Amino acid sequence: MTVVVEKPYQFVPPIRGDLWPTLIQTFRLVDLYLAKHDGVVSHECRHVERFQRSIDAGDSIILAPNHCRYSDPLVLAWPARLTRTHLFAMASWHLFAKSRFDAFAIQKMGGFSIFREGTDRQALDTAIDILTHRTRPLVLFPEGTTNRTNDVLQPLLDGIAFIARTSARRRAKKDDGRVVIHPVGIKYLFKGDIRQWAAGVVEKLEDRLGWRSRGGKPLLDRIHRLAEAMLSIREIEHMGEVGSGPLAHRRDLLAQRLLEHAEGRLNLASDLSLGTLGRVRRLRSAILPVLRAASDPRDKQEWYHTLDGIELAQKLFSYPDRYLLNSPVTDTQILETLERMQEGLLGKSVNPRPLHVVIEFDQAIEVSTDRPPRDGPDPLMQQLEQSLRGLLDRLSREANVIDEQLASSS
Repeated sequence: MTVVVEKPYQFVPPIRGDLWPTLIQTFRLVDLYLAKHDGVVSHECRHVERFQRSIDAGDSIILAPNHCRYSDPLVLAWPARLTRTHLFAMASWHLFAKSRFDAFAIQKMGGFSIFREGTDRQALDTAIDILTHRTRPLVLFPEGTTNRTNDVLQPLLDGIAFIARTSARRRAKKDDGRVVIHPVGIKYLFKGDIRQWAAGVVEKLEDRLGWRSRGGKPLLDRIHRLAEAMLSIREIEHMGEVGSGPLAHRRDLLAQRLLEHAEGRLNLASDLSLGTLGRVRRLRSAILPVLRAASDPRDKQEWYHTLDGIELAQKLFSYPDRYLLNSPVTDTQILETLERMQEGLLGKSVNPRPLHVVIEFDQAIEVSTDRPPRDGPDPLMQQLEQSLRGLLDRLSREANVIDEQLASSS
């Protein structure tokens, strides 16, 4: 799904009244939606008392979760229900632009838009105002985008530090109150039969490629063959030939070529210091005005092909080596890998069920009013990253490790 929207951006403010979120919580609408659309049928909130202490202390609160699935903002409704509070959340503009219903639902649940392809002062000012006046806890996803890798934390965006420090200075002047960040670990655990679920998905993917089903072969072998085939298809599409060498090397090479091609078309110098995701974000910002200005349908089609390549590079980057390439492999890693393959080959994934989500709160990080150091890493971002990595590492051990018997049969 493309995250670049051609139509002019229009800020979508949050609904500040409590009527809609109260109705949504009272009638458990989030629970019904998550079960039906995302397969999330049960949940567990851990150390929610840490969140409650910050509420009781009158702190301005930023909730900073990892972001591995589209359902992440919705599952936070459960700890909000336990603490009898409502939340605001910053959400990408493209989510509001999908449909009127989506825009209506997100806004009524406390969401407001952020334009990721440029500087959005309205969104930043809204976030800072929410925290300065302690209106509600504010959800900010420091990874920026969902990545579908529940065990791996993507590079964090420093925008959360800017919002937090600016709010802390204003809150201190206003009433000497505090701004705190609560890192939140979200982990989805598959409670079904991974053998049965994975076998069905693999068979459909093999059928899409025109392959005869190889049901007697080891499950992981079949998944590796699919990964090889799908990467080869993309290599031919964008490079004209199939690459050679280990799968991880070919993946990285293709992502690099795609980014270099897009940067060349946009006359941008390759800045490797930005990292893959930083380069992707810069390219998205640069390509939007070009898309809007293109009047020739063929020219526009070529730019969309370039955009597809940029987004493919991001998807390739988010296939971590530790998923399936290294042992041990867990059932949720298999599940997430096959969901990605469905999206890449079939256009969309069929949400697995049943999923159980664990939402764990870490201790509050008090935000200092001091400016960050000009040289060197930001200590606030370091502390947040360390906390999130620790949460995800602990939670990753709760998934079921795939034993040799399961890996050898499907």
